[in-house]
Amino acid sequence: MKTKFTNNSKNTLKIYGIKTCGSVKKAFKFFKEKEIEYEFIDFKVTPADAKQIESWLKKVDIDILFNNRGRKYRDLKLKDLNLDAKAKEIWLSKEYLLVKRPVIEFDDKVIVGFDEDKYNEIW
Repeated sequence: MKTKFTNNSKNTLKIYGIKTCGSVKKAFKFFKEKEIEYEFIDFKVTPADAKQIESWLKKVDIDILFNNRGRKYRDLKLKDLNLDAKAKEIWLSKEYLLVKRPVIEFDDKVIVGFDEDKYNEIW
């Protein structure tokens, strides 16, 4: 799904997540209010694969990308496994709900999660 807004940026940013996620909805609202164009990639339609996860991990730490506060993490009892970084990366490729949302790509950078103050500094 592509949402168009008028702005002066040459590079369209991408928002990865799921539509029903509260943090993703906040990001949509933020970018709409700022009239910033974005492309939305829904994990339910196009889950992040191992290559995508690896790409993000070159730009953000695994502990930022890996959502250890969500229901999926608890349901899978992953805390009991004491996962190392490689194991977390493997789980991220298997279970899109373990990716902290939203993941935002822009200008060869990656931001994870919704942080209005940080967003305002950048945009």
